[in-house]
Amino acid sequence: MSLGPVRRLLAHPLTVGMDLDDPTTTELRRKVISSKPLLKAIYDEWYGMLAAGLPPGGAPVLELGSGGGYCDRYIPGLITSEVFHCPGVHLQLDAQQMPFPTGSLRAIVFTGVMHHIPNVRRFLTEASRCLQVGGKIVMIEPWVTPWSHYVYTYLHHEPFDTETPDWSFQSSGPLSDANIAIPWIVFKRDRRIFESEFPELRVEEIRPFLPFRYVISGGLALRNIVPAFTNPLWIGLERLVAPWMSSLGMYAFISLLRQER
Repeated sequence: MSLGPVRRLLAHPLTVGMDLDDPTTTELRRKVISSKPLLKAIYDEWYGMLAAGLPPGGAPVLELGSGGGYCDRYIPGLITSEVFHCPGVHLQLDAQQMPFPTGSLRAIVFTGVMHHIPNVRRFLTEASRCLQVGGKIVMIEPWVTPWSHYVYTYLHHEPFDTETPDWSFQSSGPLSDANIAIPWIVFKRDRRIFESEFPELRVEEIRPFLPFRYVISGGLALRNIVPAFTNPLWIGLERLVAPWMSSLGMYAFISLLRQER
């Protein structure tokens, strides 16, 4: 089933043909989001969820993968970061080796980053070190359900492998290489392994959601699939199918609490 011609027809003109690992592509994605009302509404929702999930306190909050977004509008004082240099982002860093003192962060937040990290065990170890007790990792990541399995297999451009035994993958570029299934593998399929290896990181919540709107928005790579004025109808539809999000959700809100070892 080849969707190549369709994807080329629907490709967003701002980033069509650009290298995913080029920092300019990430910078342009901020313009893509602001130019697409359906997609911007989704990011507004995501950032609101991250902000609402933060623990209390005054210690710093770090965002990973900040280059294409605007989460700092929702979380005052947010430390923004990216894997490569991007204008307006505070730090360039590798999530597998972060330049923060032990126990210094209140939270680490991100959207769509974990499935791009080549070695998730290294990230979780480093995040656990950097977080204070009571701190959190709060994320929104792709999630595997019967519906999303179909979409990610046939309609999405990023690698998707639910059968891999590993929590890691070979990487030749920061964004071009990924495994969309990694968050589901770690927190669902291999939940017992995660709890055994990282007992200090307690899964507080996994909430699948957003079965349709990201697809029909075209995401970051494509034009809108439907007109923006239909957004309330899609929101209403998603509310109607809320009881079946474990079968339909394409993304999940995930919250991990840092406990004493």
